[in-house]
Amino acid sequence: MTEALKILLLDDEPIVGKRLKPALAKIGCEVEVFQDPIAAVARINKQSFDIVVTDIRMDEMDGMQVLEHVQAKSPRTKVIMITGYAMIALAREAMEKGAFDFIAKPFKPDDLRQVIAKAARALGSSIDFTPATR
Repeated sequence: MTEALKILLLDDEPIVGKRLKPALAKIGCEVEVFQDPIAAVARINKQSFDIVVTDIRMDEMDGMQVLEHVQAKSPRTKVIMITGYAMIALAREAMEKGAFDFIAKPFKPDDLRQVIAKAARALGSSIDFTPATR
């Protein structure tokens, strides 16, 4: 069995972490949830994560700054951006700057699990996740 993927989930809306942490734990991921980008960056400085999932729009520091910080600290880490539909252009810009992927809000936990599984494969790991049939 491979080691669990370490994921940092950053979104300033508490409900996002509450809904997504169990969804990711269900597929065998270790998840740390943050609402404060400054605290999340401090944690990234201390701990390596396989995947960082971050909202783009936050008050003290935006997702683009988090992306740049993660890339400087750990180029191997895959960064997945969460964005409201009005921010798609910004999400594309994030992809150009090296984000692994982005997900537009609102999304279902399965949508995130699929992107996490794709990132896991890119890292040479695998997650046993089969999306619910539509």
